[in-house]
Amino acid sequence: MEKLKQRWGIDSNFQILVIFIVFAVTGSTAVKLVAPITGFIGLDRETTNAWLYWIIRILLIFPTYQILLVAFGWLFGQFKFFWNFEKKMIRRLGLGFLLK
Repeated sequence: MEKLKQRWGIDSNFQILVIFIVFAVTGSTAVKLVAPITGFIGLDRETTNAWLYWIIRILLIFPTYQILLVAFGWLFGQFKFFWNFEKKMIRRLGLGFLLK
């Protein structure tokens, strides 16, 4: 745990617990929120090609997850950590120009 705390620049085990909870809640919520969206745009698991269905679903989940991660981070008092996490991810995806 000490290596993780040092790498993430956090101080306490409680903060690690909160961060893990935020990651879990965000993932579950993103998946749940995208389900009705896929239905609304006419994508159904039974009638759509599996490759197409999952590619579109993942493409919808990814940005939803990113937005929710910062929002839940703020709600749980960890906005700074998750905003820095997002900026790092955006740069790694080659989209750093969006941050300027």
